[in-house]
Amino acid sequence: MIRILDSSEVGNLLTRRAAQMASAEQTVRPILDAVRKRGDKAVIEYARKFDKLPGKTLRLKKETLEEAHKALDPKLKAALRTAAANIREYARIQLPVAKAITPAPGLKLSQIVRPLDCVAAYIPSGRYPLPSTLLMTVIPAQVAKVPLVCAASPKPDPAILGTAGFLKLTHFYQMGGAHAIAAFAYGTQSIPRADRIVGPGSIWVAAAKKILAGETGIDFVAGPTEILIIANEGNPVHLAADMLAQAEHDVDASAILLTRNQKLAKAVAAEIKRQLDILPTAAVARKAIQRNSAILLVRGDEEAVSLSNRFAPEHLSLHDAKLLPGIRHAGSVFVGPMSPEAAGDYASGPNHVLPTSGVARFRGGLSAADYVKVISVQQLSKAALAKLAPAITTLARAEGLEGHARSVEVRTNG
Repeated sequence: MIRILDSSEVGNLLTRRAAQMASAEQTVRPILDAVRKRGDKAVIEYARKFDKLPGKTLRLKKETLEEAHKALDPKLKAALRTAAANIREYARIQLPVAKAITPAPGLKLSQIVRPLDCVAAYIPSGRYPLPSTLLMTVIPAQVAKVPLVCAASPKPDPAILGTAGFLKLTHFYQMGGAHAIAAFAYGTQSIPRADRIVGPGSIWVAAAKKILAGETGIDFVAGPTEILIIANEGNPVHLAADMLAQAEHDVDASAILLTRNQKLAKAVAAEIKRQLDILPTAAVARKAIQRNSAILLVRGDEEAVSLSNRFAPEHLSLHDAKLLPGIRHAGSVFVGPMSPEAAGDYASGPNHVLPTSGVARFRGGLSAADYVKVISVQQLSKAALAKLAPAITTLARAEGLEGHARSVEVRTNG
C-alpha cells in the first residue's frame, strides 16, 4: 500500500508534483479580464455558471447569516467558541506593536502600525466545506482591527453560513473560483476592492491569485497539502492516523514518515492499510497514499532533519522535542505524540492557512501581521540633521544625486 524506502531512494519523492499552473493560468485569464471590464455582470454570469448562484444577488444579508448561526447544533456553537478564543489569543501575540527610539540627541525614530482598509477571505466549499478556514482567516483580521472584512464561498453550507453569523460578518458573498478573486482584486459596483486576499482554494483560485499578485496583496499561492513526520518510536495507530488525516484532503496530498526504526515503519504501513479499510474518505486518501506518500528509512536524526529542511513541509510533526532547534523551514510544527496536526487545523490557536510547495523556506503561515502595515516615522532636530549631514551628502554625491545633498545643505549651511 504505502512504500517503505531507504533514504537513498528518495529520488523525486521530496520534489513536489508540479501543478498544472500554466494551463490553469491560461484558463482563468479571460475570466479575470471579463471581471475587470464588466464588473458585477461578469461575476454574476460566472457565479451562475460555476457556483449555481440562485438569482442575481451575490451578497447574503446579515440576517441570513444570523439565522444560520442560530440554527447551528449547540455542540458546533460550543466548538466555534473554543476554537475562536484560542485563535484570537494567538493572533494577538503576532501583531507588531508601535515602538520609538532616540538613537542620538534630536533624532526621534518610531514605527506606527495601521490595519489594511479591506481584506477578503476565500473559503472553499467543494468536497469538504471548511468553516474552520473562516475562523482562521477572519479572526486575525478582526484582531488587527481591519475596518472591512469580506468573505466569499461558492456554495456555502449551513456550517459556513452559521460561522459567518458567529463572526458577525457583514459582507459575505456567494461566489467562488477565479471570478471571486478577480472581484476582490479589482473591485466592482457592489464588491469592495480588497487590499489583501487570503485563504486556500482550487488550482484556478491559486492561478488567479498568482496573476493578480501586485494588483492586490495575497497570502501565498497554495499547492496540495502535506505533512512530514519524524518519529523513531511511538504508537503506529497514531502515526498512521496522522498520515491519513492529511491524505484524505486531496488525491495530490502527501504524507511522509521519516524513521530509523524499521520495525516501526512496517507497523505503520500495516496500520495504514488497516485504517484505510474503515475510513469513509478512503477513496481519496488511498490515492494520495499510493501516489505521493512514503515511509523513508533514515540513518539518524541528523539526516531526518536535513531531509525535512530540504522539503520545507507545510506541517511538520516531531515526536522528539530535541529536534526542534535544528528545524529551519516549516509552516507549522507539532511537537510530541499528543500534538496531532488536526489540533492545529481546528482549535489549538495557530493558523492553519500555511505555505505549501516549499514556500515555508521564506515565510510562515497566515498571521495577524499580514493584515497590518508597519510605517516608519522619523523626526530630526536641526542639530541632529547637522550631525548627519556629512554622511548624507557624501552618500548622495557618491550616487550622483546632487539634489539630495543640496536638500540637506540648504537647511544646515549658514
